Amino acid sequence: MRMFISFAALFFSVVLLQLSSGGVGPLDALTGIALGFSQAEVGFLGSAHFVGFFIGCWWAPRLMGSVGHSRAFATFTAMGAIGLAAHVIVADPYFWALFRIGSGICVAGCYTIIEAWLQAKVNNETRGRAIASYRVADTGASFVAQFMIGALADVETYIAYNILTILCCASLLPLALTRLEQPETPRATRLRPALAWACSPLGVAAVLVAALSSASFRMVGPLYGQEVGLNPNQIGSFLAAFVAGGAIAQYPVGWMADKFDRRWVMIWLSVAAVIACAFTVTTSGQGTTIIMTAAFLFGLTTFPIYSVATAHAHDFATSDQRVELSAALMFFYAVGAIAAPYTTSVLIGLYGPGALFYFISAGHILLIIFGLTRMRVRRIPKQRTPYIYAPRTTFSIGRLLGRNRDR
Repeated sequence: MRMFISFAALFFSVVLLQLSSGGVGPLDALTGIALGFSQAEVGFLGSAHFVGFFIGCWWAPRLMGSVGHSRAFATFTAMGAIGLAAHVIVADPYFWALFRIGSGICVAGCYTIIEAWLQAKVNNETRGRAIASYRVADTGASFVAQFMIGALADVETYIAYNILTILCCASLLPLALTRLEQPETPRATRLRPALAWACSPLGVAAVLVAALSSASFRMVGPLYGQEVGLNPNQIGSFLAAFVAGGAIAQYPVGWMADKFDRRWVMIWLSVAAVIACAFTVTTSGQGTTIIMTAAFLFGLTTFPIYSVATAHAHDFATSDQRVELSAALMFFYAVGAIAAPYTTSVLIGLYGPGALFYFISAGHILLIIFGLTRMRVRRIPKQRTPYIYAPRTTFSIGRLLGRNRDR
């Protein structure tokens, strides 16, 4: 209990940050459409966020080493708040893309600092509970943030973005006022994408497909929702159903990933994802309940793929490679997440809302084919790491999860 009280400031900062960052993507999409942005421009905003995310992941450990954890957190929070507040100054998609890069840097930088702080303070006895609480805070806030979309879309643009700015600024207060002693700055993780490919080509492919699925849905999903007749409140529920499905799937999928060949688990998840995409497209005109159910099933089948892929890749890594392997997998996720929103928004503009799920289905079909091919050339290792839900937050998440995998 003392541990949880001491970490309450960190978790409260996570909640406030996620409420702010989780709402800006859908709000940008809905507001951009209302302002006359093209669908490709709306998708470009989602891609810009992940450009900032990648920059923040790389820069955060270096800034922490220069100015310390608290000052670095304040720097990243200020960048996020400036990016949010600047939306109301100019209504131009290319300026908004620059603002979203700032928001992406903020998210990645703040999460890197929080995870580094947690890593320094936990021990083997408290690690599992601390990480579990961290996941609950992050996922719960992400779920709530989706429901904020409808409320924010009903107020003036100026007020909506100011609410998100206030939440972003408020995330600074718990960490700034905590009496926790700042930990030593961890060494910046080397970025070695080749390491991930050497350990598991299938893991890299699955991470790319996971990015394609999640980034496309979360950043371009509001476009799809509007095209099929959902109002802003329903679009928020639509995105929340995806998050809920993904959270619920972690436990049964984790059990299967520890019991069976993880390659088969990924393949069957992709098969189920293709079916979920087909169900979503064919039932889009059959009422709100069916659309929400389709989003839940889509999250149920696609969200866990990243964690299964990382567990499979770590099966072929040594203990001293885990941190760099986690960073390399996050790099490939960022690459896929940068490309996916813009691509899917262009396809929606050309071929209609169903193109979002046709594109995602194509990625999963390729993953199925590649997975079956890899099973012919490689056997599973005799000793495997345990399945762990891997948050797609920063390059430094491997430091938190590494010892859990070794055990």
